[in-house]
Amino acid sequence: MVFGIISALMLLLYTLFLGVFLYLFVILKILLPEALVRRLIDPPIEGIATLWIAGILFWTNRVFRVDWDIQGLQRANPHEWFLITANHQSWVDIFVLYQLYLNKAPLLKFFIKKELGYIPIVGQAWWALDFPFMRRYSKTFLRKHPEKAGDDLKETQQACRKFSYQPSSVMNFLEGTRFTREKQQAQNSPFRHLLKPKTGGLAFAIQALGERFSALTNVTIVYPDGIPTFWDMLCGRLQRVVVRVEEREIPEAFSRGDYQNDRQIRAAMQRWTSDIWQEKDQLIEQLLANNHQTSGNAVDVTG
Repeated sequence: MVFGIISALMLLLYTLFLGVFLYLFVILKILLPEALVRRLIDPPIEGIATLWIAGILFWTNRVFRVDWDIQGLQRANPHEWFLITANHQSWVDIFVLYQLYLNKAPLLKFFIKKELGYIPIVGQAWWALDFPFMRRYSKTFLRKHPEKAGDDLKETQQACRKFSYQPSSVMNFLEGTRFTREKQQAQNSPFRHLLKPKTGGLAFAIQALGERFSALTNVTIVYPDGIPTFWDMLCGRLQRVVVRVEEREIPEAFSRGDYQNDRQIRAAMQRWTSDIWQEKDQLIEQLLANNHQTSGNAVDVTG
């Protein structure tokens, strides 16, 4: 408990310190033309974000000394485009993914719910970093405003097009929300350890940048000691993390098709993601069954 409070205070002070510099560049980003922003403003904004994440990972690896068991991470290049998906269980997943790719690939850009953009400092950082914000309209709202149908996906596709300017890593949690047993039961999910995948955001990223992505990077995250909360991580209770990475070829037809209006393409993409999720579910089951061996196979990637 005390360790968690100390960690939280350190994180708050660190965030406020970097936030001062962030807001200066946010103001410049609002005022300057887009061409100047891409050349002069975006790089230091990404640098500030990298420093913030690196500080958290330093605390995690040097103070808490998490055991990492990582296999399959072969393709990591800051000059390539990456399309990444992973199962989603906790806010900790985000830092696990940065542990994999920070300074090894372009800074990960996550699909963010529109409402989260109002979080102080962090929300503005996401906006400044051009994270794709996703707006979800309810069925009730669309019945009252049918003219808004499709606007949410159009916004997502427009946001993804910004990533064509320079190498980018686009990260999409296919489940759309964190896994819990309650959500699994409410969905009647066919998977033991996953929620049903939502293909829309991934489909629009592929259609916007399909020619840039050589593959889909499929990341599977397992916590052998139980799913941790962000508070657990701050308290040092994150002990072991098991990660498996694989590259999946993206069918060429997906980048040329129209997911929204072509039923065949939509059905094909949904089958594709469902197959990936079925294999991921089996892998998670296997890794959890063998969790007593993961401690001995831990790989030190702290540098």
